[in-house]
Amino acid sequence: MSLGVTDVGLTRLGRRDEPEVHQRPLDFRLISRLMEYTRPYASKRNWLAVLVILRSIQLPGLTWCLAAVVNGPIADRDVSGLAWGAVGFLLLAISTQIVMHYRQLLALELGENVVTDLRNAIFRHLQIMPMGYFNRTKVGRIISRMIGDIEDVRIGVQEVLFVSLVQLGQMLVAAAFMLWYDWQLFLLVLGLAPILWGLNRAFHRRLSHSLRVLRESFSRITATLAESVLGIRVTQGFVRQEENARQFGALVEDHSRYSTVVMRTQGLFLPLLDLNSQVFLAALLLIGGGRVLAAEPSMTLGELVGFMFMANLFFAPITVLGNQYNQAMTAMAGAERLFHVLDTPPEWEDDADATAAPPFAGRVDFENVTFGYDPARPVVHEISFTVEPGQTVALVGHTGSGKTSIINLLSKFYQPQSGRILLDGQDLRLLTGSSVRSQMGIVLQQNFLFQGTVAENIRFARPDATDDELRTVCERLGFWDMVSSLPQGLDTPVGERGAQLSLGQRQLVCFARALLADPRILILDEATSSIDVQTEHRLQEALQQLVTGRTSFVVAHRLSTIRNADLVLVLDHGRIVERGKHLDLLASGGIYADMYRHFVQASG
Repeated sequence: MSLGVTDVGLTRLGRRDEPEVHQRPLDFRLISRLMEYTRPYASKRNWLAVLVILRSIQLPGLTWCLAAVVNGPIADRDVSGLAWGAVGFLLLAISTQIVMHYRQLLALELGENVVTDLRNAIFRHLQIMPMGYFNRTKVGRIISRMIGDIEDVRIGVQEVLFVSLVQLGQMLVAAAFMLWYDWQLFLLVLGLAPILWGLNRAFHRRLSHSLRVLRESFSRITATLAESVLGIRVTQGFVRQEENARQFGALVEDHSRYSTVVMRTQGLFLPLLDLNSQVFLAALLLIGGGRVLAAEPSMTLGELVGFMFMANLFFAPITVLGNQYNQAMTAMAGAERLFHVLDTPPEWEDDADATAAPPFAGRVDFENVTFGYDPARPVVHEISFTVEPGQTVALVGHTGSGKTSIINLLSKFYQPQSGRILLDGQDLRLLTGSSVRSQMGIVLQQNFLFQGTVAENIRFARPDATDDELRTVCERLGFWDMVSSLPQGLDTPVGERGAQLSLGQRQLVCFARALLADPRILILDEATSSIDVQTEHRLQEALQQLVTGRTSFVVAHRLSTIRNADLVLVLDHGRIVERGKHLDLLASGGIYADMYRHFVQASG
């Protein structure tokens, strides 16, 4: 009978992709929510708004100045007036460049501030999400949110928003000048608005859907890439390189096809906008020229020249706004995904009345506890047992019997559906999860080391620990000689996920980390299954010291590690079927005795 670690609740559920959220192309609630992140930088935002208004006025102002010089000094052959007009135009042009510089600078700084705060908010939110969220969500999707979607929002804030405001402001000021020049011709300009609105609406609808699909496709690529890198050992071990490459190639091909659709839509939309503007300018020239050349002119040549300049300035932003709208769609898609993460509530949170746990003595009571990763399919059924302070309890059973689920419940990674878990007589629901776990030490089968040195990984349990304390911990566990033999001792880099250390060395570092924490409750979840027999034998005495004086829970693959346990709980399909000491259970000749007999035969 297998004594593996994986619980059926985890493997049965697997990992589900987060649902795709559909919404309208431009959601002003999203824009308003993004702008909430500018509140801490109100002064910078307000100055930026002033510069946007100035920039919107300056560009039509340059055009008006140019038209005024042409219609005035040049038409009147006034050399002095021409010189002063040129100087005025030059000074205004210089001022526009100064305003543009500071507008861009403040926009970049404000966008960076917003993105930094948003990224920190998402990271903090992820830190409080329960384990169930990470079991369902692919790591690649989370990375895609924190990198790709964040960058899309950055572009939206830094460029799209303020460039669009400048362009819209420019159109409004140009419209005011046109109205001043000739209100009748301006009505003709307004007649174009429904045509442009309909054209924009038709193409933007297509673009909105295409860009959302494109972003989802990119998320699938990121998720698959991350999964492939993490599982490269399994991939190569089962010679799946070609098949994985084929599947990844299919995803890339899909992404390329979606990207082509977006490019084709943009390639048709933008030229149509530009052509529409040019056709309308030609109509304005024909109608306005007719009015100037009429027997009784209703418009002067100077007014027509000024109006045409302003009309060109009015239509020029349309193409720019078309491009900005495309980027806005991408930013909206990124923002909706980011806020979807932020708005995903934890499946459960600490009770509103939960308080920080006092120092534990270490008594643990499970009272009729039932739990399932999927509530409809419990993996633990009415579990009850008591562990006194300082005792060691061993959890034994086949794969999926509920061992790891009990550990998860005790660590408050999950909440039971019914029943109670008591720590020193206090209901675990009424204690905050962080205060409970701060008094626990956990060593898992799948050891995890962070990028850094051996010392930094051991100090993860207590950042203020000295090198002498680290050495003491290693000596108590009996592997200081192994640490000192490393190229740089405690300062030896472990590599990504501990790749520069052997499997046994990584697990020993995890043991040292747990011991340094000096926990009241110690959890060893298949903690020695990755260590060779020789190393395991070396650790037996150290482990005995580690559990002394602490309440310890041991999930063991090798039954040799639990012979000295005060209580052995034998689980089968989520129920305790036997309990007692090692020798008593052997004498009873039940399930545990049968398991131990198979273990001895396999070892011998």
